[in-house]
Formats: sequence, structure tokens, C-alpha cells
Amino acid sequence: MELKYVGAEPIVSQHGVSFDQNKPDKYTLINSAIELLEALIEQHEDKEIVELANFKYQELNGMQMAEMLKMYCHDIDEIFSNREAQTKELILKYTDNIENNSNLTNDEKIAWIGNIKVMNDYYLQYITNENAYNSILNALADTITNRKIKEIIFPIGRNYGLVASNLTSVLRDHKPAVDAEVAFEEINGEAAGRLILR
Repeated sequence: MELKYVGAEPIVSQHGVSFDQNKPDKYTLINSAIELLEALIEQHEDKEIVELANFKYQELNGMQMAEMLKMYCHDIDEIFSNREAQTKELILKYTDNIENNSNLTNDEKIAWIGNIKVMNDYYLQYITNENAYNSILNALADTITNRKIKEIIFPIGRNYGLVASNLTSVLRDHKPAVDAEVAFEEINGEAAGRLILR
């Protein structure tokens, strides 16, 4: 398994490839999610309200993040063994849609499908990074529910707010399901986030 940055989700057409900047590569969030999980694990006390104000920041490379995922995510091997099948399924779905589109000429179909095939490795890495991120979010959700945490206070920088926001939907789908919301405020003169769980 290899984690590396590829970029935003590709938008492929018969005219070429562009990128949807509203759907960034999840690689950029994995490091922050790992930091939040480690900070939670280091808080040994069983408290309903956990403050993650003072924890170490660490800039991990792709190989280091992959090693951390192996430590914390029980499903990581299964997730990454399925990534090639997921990529093939995605490409097949796209090509089927194009082949069945009666508004396109044969030349447009050939060009579009060719552009999709050129992006195969990009799709594979994009899916790999997304799977890795989802896996660490699930590990965070497991830790939160197992410890019956009701609130987490965290710093806003380094994408922590975005990770917490993504975590709310994971918690809602978790077993047991947890209703969660993120709020932002100033605490002791510093911007902070609160992940509130009900």
C-alpha cells in the first residue's frame, strides 16, 4: 500500500481532464486525522469531555502514514486489497455510461473513454487515499464510542475542523449511531472547535 498526494477528483470528458477543487484529495486530511486519534489515545482518563489543546504536531510522509494506519485500523488490509477492484468498477461504470449515451458521436465516445483509461493510475491513488482517510475516521469513531466521549475540544488549524466535520457523518452511520455536530468558538483567546456528541 502506498499513500501519496495526487490532487483533486478528476473530471474527465471527451475534451480532456480537469479537476474538481471542491473534492480535494483526502491525502491532505489523513495526517490530521491520525494526529487527532493519537491525541485521543494519549488522553488516558475516562472523561466525557476531552480537551485536545496541547498535543504534538507531526508532519508524516506517505510511508509513515501507511504504517500508522496499520497500527490503528483493523480493516486496512481488506480496504486496500479491494482498491483495484473499486477502480475497475468505477472505470467500467463511467465507460458504460459513455457507451450508452446516444448524444455522443463515436469519435467523442472513443476520446472520452481514452481519457478515462489514461487516468487509471490517478483514479487508483485517489481511491486509495480516500479509503485510507475513511479507515482512520472509522478508527476515530470507534475510539469515541468505546470511551463514551460526549465532547471533544480541539484546535482549529491543520484541517482538524474539516476532519471533525467529516467525522460527524461517520459517527451517524456508526454502530452504535451517534448524533454529532461541530461548533467553533473562542476559548481563552484562541479559536477552537467542539465536536459535540449526543
